[in-house]
Amino acid sequence: MTSPSSVFVGAIRPSQEGDPAAYFRRGFSVSEGLRRAELVVTALGVVETYVNGERLGDEVLAPGWTSYRHRVVARRHDVTALLLPGENAFGAIVGEGWAVGALTWENNRHNYADRPALYARLELVYSDHTEIINADGDVRVGAGAIVSSGIYAGETYDARAEPHGWAQAGFDDSAWEQAIPVSWDIATVTVDDTPPIRRIEELAPVSITTSPSGRAIVDFGQNISGWVRLQVNGEAGTTITLRHAELLTPAGELEIETLRSAAATDRYTLRGGGSETWEPRFTFHGFRYAEVDGWPGELQMEALRAVVVHSDMVRTGWLETSNPLVTKLHENTVWSMRDNFVGVPTDCPQRDERLGWTGDLNAFAPTATYLYDVRGVLGSWLQDLAVEQADTGTVPWTVPDVLPTGSSATALWSDVAVSLPWALYQEYGDLAILRTAYPSMTAFIREVEAALDEDGLWGSGFQFGDWLDPDAPADNPAGGKTDRYLVACAYLAKTTREMAETARLLGESSDAEHFSALAKRVRAAFRREFVTETGRVVSESATGYALPIMFDLLEESQKRKAGDKLAEIVAHSGFTISTGFAGTPLITDALSSTGHLEEAYELLLQTKSPSFLYPVTMGATTIWERWDSVLPDGTINATGMTSLNHYALGAVADWMHRVIGGLTRTSAGWRTLTIAPQPGGDLTSARAVHDTVLGRAESHWRAEGGEMLFDVVVPEGAAATVVPPLHPDRLSIEVGPGAHSWRYPLPAGFGEEAVLSLETPIKDVMKHDATWQAVLDVMRAYFPGVPVEAAGSHMGDLPLGMLASRLPQNGEAMERDLLAVLETAR
Repeated sequence: MTSPSSVFVGAIRPSQEGDPAAYFRRGFSVSEGLRRAELVVTALGVVETYVNGERLGDEVLAPGWTSYRHRVVARRHDVTALLLPGENAFGAIVGEGWAVGALTWENNRHNYADRPALYARLELVYSDHTEIINADGDVRVGAGAIVSSGIYAGETYDARAEPHGWAQAGFDDSAWEQAIPVSWDIATVTVDDTPPIRRIEELAPVSITTSPSGRAIVDFGQNISGWVRLQVNGEAGTTITLRHAELLTPAGELEIETLRSAAATDRYTLRGGGSETWEPRFTFHGFRYAEVDGWPGELQMEALRAVVVHSDMVRTGWLETSNPLVTKLHENTVWSMRDNFVGVPTDCPQRDERLGWTGDLNAFAPTATYLYDVRGVLGSWLQDLAVEQADTGTVPWTVPDVLPTGSSATALWSDVAVSLPWALYQEYGDLAILRTAYPSMTAFIREVEAALDEDGLWGSGFQFGDWLDPDAPADNPAGGKTDRYLVACAYLAKTTREMAETARLLGESSDAEHFSALAKRVRAAFRREFVTETGRVVSESATGYALPIMFDLLEESQKRKAGDKLAEIVAHSGFTISTGFAGTPLITDALSSTGHLEEAYELLLQTKSPSFLYPVTMGATTIWERWDSVLPDGTINATGMTSLNHYALGAVADWMHRVIGGLTRTSAGWRTLTIAPQPGGDLTSARAVHDTVLGRAESHWRAEGGEMLFDVVVPEGAAATVVPPLHPDRLSIEVGPGAHSWRYPLPAGFGEEAVLSLETPIKDVMKHDATWQAVLDVMRAYFPGVPVEAAGSHMGDLPLGMLASRLPQNGEAMERDLLAVLETAR
């Protein structure tokens, strides 16, 4: 009955799609004088554990998804209080989960194991000896109420089939099979404190409607990751079906386009005889809406709750502004992060994917570290990245890696091996983060260094480029406007500098010299290949300019020229978004840092598609994968990649925290910071709060009655440079920990709407969509056949009235028509 170690055990046969979850149990005896009892448990699959009928802990979807072949996370439970002298029992239900069930759009099964398997080791400590009880040959395995389960498919549960008392002593398991050992390296089992996945919040329905097909549609008002809990009375054998989706069609039916092949369907069959409460345990869904079929009687709102499920992380960052759309954009970013941190930082929680894409996280990392304490979740994920990188010789595009095809070194994706540890170190100031990641960081840089050509350019091989540039073809998301090798070389310049600084901080002097020289070589190569002497960049795109501006690849004079050109490009697009994953995190910074704060705000506040706020105006409650995932008529953009819950493009929140809110970290771990909000657009107030490792930092500015009220809080142990916004004396002051306040008059005209006239520059008229469209209509009437839409880019600095001067014959008439447009605008 005792042995020094445990093994994994499973059913006799490999699992097939649709098989029931495996119910494991083992009886054991406890003698008098028990002092302590600890149970270590994990599974290949998803496990719920019981002792004498009591469920252990509140973790769900345990043990989460790790790189199982290298590391399977186990939990240690103190079960002393649950045991009694005499006969006892422990039990576990193991569903397929990530280890056994279907993964990726190819729905490949058995990615890690061919059947659900259990690991359990119970240690009974007495005063004079210790007894070990393992999940071994004495474990029995059978089936129960969980008829089937799958991460993508959903869960089917028949309450009539639940074996009563199965996890208690005395249960008759003679009809069950003896579990058999499952071949697995026990050295992979690790007991650690990786943040568990838990039920975090519950949402009540906001409405229940009837679809044209006659089914009940429940709207929970928020796109979440999790499931629905129901409470119901009905006859035995009644089956309730719950289908989940992010969106409704304009006709009011479930829109399942964003799910692709994921069924996302749960079924519950009633046992009958009274009130029944049920929720799935071995699946999760990304959804806002649930279609309910088969409900006995009238469906009441009190009968359903949406259970929000994600990794249990501490919230550390907040932002609110006077503009409700901007505040909602930030709230949507938070929700997308929550919904995609379900054990692994994934791309989306709803479709047949839900993978740990490295590029998504790399783009979003600075925002993530502000919003939540991510040391646990991302520290675990980086462990998996390192072991899989060591196995394959490159950083996989997804971690854990179950892609149907292999990966290769790519910018923004693979270089997360460098930039994520660097971002974590900057936020938390812990050199151990860099020391742990150092072998992985250096391995990536050396891999790419070996691939550079004789000029020092990363100019060959596959690259994702500016992924999901809105102008890229629907069937080629990597085919954006910006040269993909420009993107690669720019990001390499960034990561080689981060690598050199990491080596210096860790005292790796020879590496520091080498990587510093490499960074200079890469920077020089970029400038030779992609930048003119005056600062023009080969790829005349917003991303093409944003990257060299933000990655210090230009001289100061060139930077000014590039900033002006970037502002021109942004204005030419009508302040709509023209960047993808590579450029979006940087575009507003590239503008505001080169003297174009006004244009940065115009870009942020645009509501026309594609834009940051267009999804908000369309009712989005999370960040979309594509800027136009939902078209203006409410139909889905049917490209096969239209998730409504991707956090990557929410990376603009990092700029919002620093520029709108004003909180900028200036040294690792927030030992020094700058608090310098830069008001713009129509914003009249903002409040940013961040719980740093040293304590709370806060910035709160608001314009009231012709005055600016500005309050800040500096954490203990930190020093701050404070620049009160719009201060008449351009004040900059050094302050220490604690609360500080200022109150002073605002500049004349702050917050007042500009009055448009014939003297207003055309580029400023373009900021007012309806007015500009009316101006274009006037121009078409007087310049028939001329592509007048280009007027903004070619004549943006000229006053509006100059258009009429181009018409010697009808200039006065055109001027009158323009004045009429302006009068209507007022």
